Parts: sequence; structure tokens; C-alpha cells
Amino acid sequence: MRIGAHMSVAGGVSKAVDRAVVHGCEALQIFTKNANQWRGKPLDRAEIALFRQRIEQTGITPVVSHASYLINLATTFPVLREQSIAAFIDELDRAEALGLLGVVIHPGTCTAGPDDEALRLIADAVRVAFIARPRSRTMVLLEHTAGQGRTLGHRFEHLAAVIKHLRGSRRVGVCLDTCHLVAAGYDITTEMGYRATFEQFDRLVGLERLKVFHGNDSKRPCGSRVDRHEHIGAGCIGLQPFRRLLTDPRFAGLAILIETEKTHGVEKRGAIVADPLDVKNLETLRRLRDAKPRADISDGGADPSHGGADLSGPRSIKVRGRSCSA
Repeated sequence: MRIGAHMSVAGGVSKAVDRAVVHGCEALQIFTKNANQWRGKPLDRAEIALFRQRIEQTGITPVVSHASYLINLATTFPVLREQSIAAFIDELDRAEALGLLGVVIHPGTCTAGPDDEALRLIADAVRVAFIARPRSRTMVLLEHTAGQGRTLGHRFEHLAAVIKHLRGSRRVGVCLDTCHLVAAGYDITTEMGYRATFEQFDRLVGLERLKVFHGNDSKRPCGSRVDRHEHIGAGCIGLQPFRRLLTDPRFAGLAILIETEKTHGVEKRGAIVADPLDVKNLETLRRLRDAKPRADISDGGADPSHGGADLSGPRSIKVRGRSCSA
């Protein structure tokens, strides 16, 4: 798998590529605008050209953007729906200009009525965007969610329903988040649970739809339906599931992107420096991926192929509703 991270675009979108290089990223995720605002400043043409040039020079791929958190394609409120669809199309336009693989988006939150109707509303909104931009090559990457409140997308059936409503459009893919999977009740922390999770995903959605992973540990236990990211190996998932994922041949060409907490106040104005927390999380993933097959990396021990360094975090205890730290 290709290991990367979400990087800031402060100072211009091309700066995100510079930050990715400093951290040794092989893949990248960005916001193309402020994620907490409806409207963003138009992308500068010179910045677009520089971004594309830097991506080509560095070989970083794939690159995706994450849509604004304000967008809700499942809403029944007319004004919010109009704003959401307009903002969604703008996200696609920005990603297309930058040559990105796709836009990762949370499917939406049900504001009224049954989930089935809300899932159809999501599909209808995506269809509107596709009709508005018929020649766009940028994919829509539906992100599997943790299931807080009435958010949709936390069941594979939800993702499958949206894709079905869109008649299996090839412009739609899926992003799976390791934290969200566990929070939603898909227990990838055990070998049996891991196997069952991806068998179910393949049956309902199809592995060919899977385009990118978000790699985050979870502060909360399996089935909590609470989205709280933790540093790799320090949460309820532990290290072994990440090793299993990183070395799974089915996902060899895909990217895993961390969205873990950054170190506050590291970058000074105009300077691009490595974030210690990002460095640690990325290095942990690289060690898990690149360790020799004979090395037994487990949640409870050191990796002998790395000089006995203990890569383990708290052990994962799958007890619903309780702390997973031991």
C-alpha cells in the first residue's frame, strides 16, 4: 500500500505537496478550501500549475481531496440542500482542476423520514452533480462513517444503496476509514472479524469500488458509533490489524492516509517542517508494511526486525461500551 497523510494547504495548495515530501508521503489528501466554510477563494491558476508540476515531480499518487463538513446531501431542507449541492459541485471542480483522483465525502445526515429516502436523496444529489459536470473525471468517493446520530454510510448496505440508485456509475468509489469501521461495529481487530468485514464489503459493494483508506486508530471500542481518531497503535485497534491491512495483497495498489492529530504550533510562518506526530504515525505504518514476513509484530510485543523496538500501543480489548486500553 502507498502510505500518506492529510496535509495543510496553508500558503497555497502546492505547499501541501512540499509538506508531503518532508514527511516522506507516497500519497496525499488535502482540503481545496476551508472545510468549515461554504465558499472558498478561487484557486489561483499559477498555484494549480505549480501543484500539478510538483505532484508529477514527486510521484505522489493518488491525491484526493476531502469535501467540506458543511455539505449534507441527505438533507430535506430546501435551502441547505441547494447550498450543499452547489458546494459539492464546487469541490468537484476544484479537484478536477488539480487533477485529483477524487473527492472524499461523508454521504450525509438524515434530517427527516426513513434512511431509505435519505439514501435516495444522496444519490439524487450526486446525479445532479454528474449531470452538471458530464465530462469530469474526478470520482466521488463515499466515505464509510462511524454512525454518530443519524449520519448515513455506517453500514455497507447504505453505500451499496447509493451506488445502486446511481445505476452503478463508474464515477463512484468508496473510502474506508479504519476508525469508522470499528466504531460502526465492524471488528477488524481480529483475523476472523477482518476476513468477515471485507467478505461482506465485497459482497455488498465490491472490492473494485474501494479506492482509498483513511488510516486512524480509534479512541473508542468496537460498536461505539463515536468517531474519535487516535494515533496508530495507541487506541482500540492496535497494531496487528494495520499490519494485516498494509500487507493484504488485495489492497497493494491503494493508499492509506492518516488523519491523526497534528502537533500544535510546529510550523512557523512561511516554514515547512516535519510534524513529530505525523512522523511517528507514518513511520509506524511503514515499519508494519515493510517488516519481513517472518517478523511477528503483535499488539503485545516488539518487532525483532527493527532492533527490538516496541511498536506496540495499548492492547485492544473488544468489550463494548468499555475502555479498550489495558
